[in-house]
Amino acid sequence: MRGLFYAMAALAVMGLAYWAYNENYKTQDALREAAQLQRQIGDQRQTLAILTAEWAYLNRPERLRELADMNFARLRLLPITPEQFVPVTQVPYPVPVFDLNEIINAIEVSGDADPATEEPAQ
Repeated sequence: MRGLFYAMAALAVMGLAYWAYNENYKTQDALREAAQLQRQIGDQRQTLAILTAEWAYLNRPERLRELADMNFARLRLLPITPEQFVPVTQVPYPVPVFDLNEIINAIEVSGDADPATEEPAQ
């Protein structure tokens, strides 16, 4: 009986050692992957900073003005003047496609009635 117990204990220890070994390698793989992702995030942030700087450089007003002047004959671009802007009150906003009353009625039909407005049962 003691021999069986020792054999089972030895098998349990070997099984737990195998499990711990596998978990250790899975953890190391996860840490390597996390470090690789952090490097990729850093690279992408650096690329984004470079692209933002390039965008700002290419959108300089004096550069755009020169390009507009160079290509005026072909594109017929004119400079923006204050007379081309209108107050916000003159901007036509789209009409909503839904009716608020229909939504409220649908909620009342699908939901329970308000207990405060219900008539008591007699």
